[in-house]
Amino acid sequence: MLNALKEEFLEVLYAVLPVTVVIVLLQISLIQMPFADFFQFLLAAAMTIVGLALFLFGVKLGLLPLGESLGSYLPSRGFALILVFGFLLGFVITVAEPDVRIFASQINDASEGLTSESLLIYSISLGVGISVVIAMLRTVFDLRLVHVLIPCYAVVFVLSYFVPDDYFSIAFDAGGVTTGPITVPFLIALNVGVVSVLAGRNGVSQGFGLVALASIGPIIAVMVLGVLFS
Repeated sequence: MLNALKEEFLEVLYAVLPVTVVIVLLQISLIQMPFADFFQFLLAAAMTIVGLALFLFGVKLGLLPLGESLGSYLPSRGFALILVFGFLLGFVITVAEPDVRIFASQINDASEGLTSESLLIYSISLGVGISVVIAMLRTVFDLRLVHVLIPCYAVVFVLSYFVPDDYFSIAFDAGGVTTGPITVPFLIALNVGVVSVLAGRNGVSQGFGLVALASIGPIIAVMVLGVLFS
């Protein structure tokens, strides 16, 4: 376990260190911000490395095995249970996603009350929950991903003619923030677990692709929100 934590720490260090080095070089050559602000940046970078390493280690240690175990267990309990728990897990995981909360907070600050922070979070989470249900239907009925994505994007194109410009921009960014460090690993593990116990399913073609669906759901949800509140 200690070796795994060490590997995670080194992986995060290699990812964050180049950004830190660039900022240090800019500080020396161009920016020259006050020392107190620069020291605060260095402290924050160190905290980010430690915190992100622990966070990702926890995800791999707990969330991934849990997601795969749930995915393997649910099919034995019936088709309806797969859909119900798929929706609930997609919803609550997204509510807990840090990227979504930061995004909603930034929208709230920048838009001056265009939409409430909590309403935006729940709308995005609802979109992900519905996307997970669609993904589970695709897995159970062995559908090709393209046959699911094309109708979803057709809905997006139709809604784009009715949604206000502000919500249109927010909607597409909402699709991106759902691909965060909690949502993606857990949902992929859940879907791989479901595929592993269904006979005749290809583990690669059916086990993956859920993130694409999880991204399109929030886009549609926020667009609908924009149409309703415009």
